[in-house]
Amino acid sequence: MQLIFEKSVKGRKGLKLPNCTVNPDIEFPKKYLRAKDVELPEVSELDVVRHYTNLSKLNFSVDSNFYPLGSCTMKYNPKFTEKIAALDGFLDLHPLMPQLRGGGMLAQGSLEVVYKIERLLSEITGMDAFTMQPLAGAHGELTGVMIIAAYHRYQGQQRKYIIVPDSSHGTNPASAAIAGYEVIIVPTDENGCMDINEFKNKLSEDVAGIMLTCPNTLGIYNSQIKSICDAAHEVGALVYYDGANLNAILGKSRPGDLGFDIVHLNLHKTFATPHGGGGPGAGPVGVIKKLKDFLPISRVKMRTDGTYALDYDKPKSLGFIAPFCGNFGVILKSYAYIMLLGKSGLIAVAERAVLNANYCRVLLKKYFSIPYDRMCMHEFVISAQLQKEKGISALDIAKYLISKGIHPPTIYFPLIVKEAMMIEPTETESKETLDNFIELMIEAAKLCDSDPQKLHDAPDNMPVKRLDETKAARDLNLRWQKS
Repeated sequence: MQLIFEKSVKGRKGLKLPNCTVNPDIEFPKKYLRAKDVELPEVSELDVVRHYTNLSKLNFSVDSNFYPLGSCTMKYNPKFTEKIAALDGFLDLHPLMPQLRGGGMLAQGSLEVVYKIERLLSEITGMDAFTMQPLAGAHGELTGVMIIAAYHRYQGQQRKYIIVPDSSHGTNPASAAIAGYEVIIVPTDENGCMDINEFKNKLSEDVAGIMLTCPNTLGIYNSQIKSICDAAHEVGALVYYDGANLNAILGKSRPGDLGFDIVHLNLHKTFATPHGGGGPGAGPVGVIKKLKDFLPISRVKMRTDGTYALDYDKPKSLGFIAPFCGNFGVILKSYAYIMLLGKSGLIAVAERAVLNANYCRVLLKKYFSIPYDRMCMHEFVISAQLQKEKGISALDIAKYLISKGIHPPTIYFPLIVKEAMMIEPTETESKETLDNFIELMIEAAKLCDSDPQKLHDAPDNMPVKRLDETKAARDLNLRWQKS
């Protein structure tokens, strides 16, 4: 490896690299050398700093703006976890090192982190074992459904269906379909939960599994969840827990104790690792004892002498679903977050998330319709249907919030609520921030009567005017034009 590196840098005069000796007898191939210098712009450090700083100001960021974004916990990520992930022993470790003969002894710290976070997540969720490989929530879902399929195949069964509620995350039916199953949709009852009678009518020995989010996307905890799990088990089906909303019940309720067989978690949501810009994410999957042999390889095991190693001896395993141990940097940050908070801190996360959501719900219910108006968990869904009757849509209100420096809530989801606005304040926001958000929401509701055009024109403080989004989608033009 050193010789290859020396060959690659030969011919680059003045190159100084730590712990690297350039062999002067090896010539760099001339066909790869430039005939003349690259014509790059010459700018000062100040110009560079201003350029990127101004670019950053064009984006919303949780470090500078409030994100009441339901379905995706855009909460503040503590900076100390970034420092942990940047420690030399973790940052400089080559991902292949644990697999190389003898290399595992040089990667003990990293293997220990993976082993210990698996045990912590098992305790938090009531599962028996975890894999840290899945690279995102949807990847974890697919892994979980593949485990369901592998289990039934091992039992000699060919089951056809996966059941999901009509309020489920869209990735649930998508993951089931990708894994080869047909999807059965069960409607929501008047209480905002999956209709248990309809659910039982759909159950049969052809059902492989049920995918549920608890609390659900309406922010409601289903008090009949244990009965649903028991009914599924009676026909031999497995029950899958979509962990997107786990932060609502941390330390209060464990999915395994409720009857769930498989769990995926979003480390990039619940356990405070960055989630903006599409990643990186991590969606580890936990299972009960009878399913642990189906987990992907490799698994980290502790040897009798207390050291750690990768274990590939799992004949029932799905095989590989991702390289190495998954997104290790994300895993590391989550481990640090859990270790810092401890049991009492994780419980406080759930309590404050639920408190903040209900505080906002109660103060907004006078101005917006709440289709399922009951004690919520970490999020709740309001409807702008009353405003829509006056010509103002949920989209108009979302744009108005942008002009006030607040990222809009998720709109038009879940699909079962017309003009839906899903609000998740998160546990990290102060009362002052929530009060400001509530005041602006009330202000928007009042503008429907006093000055509706102001909502139609929002946001009014951007470099360009509000786009015709329908036309933009049908007639896409990416060329920049000055306004």
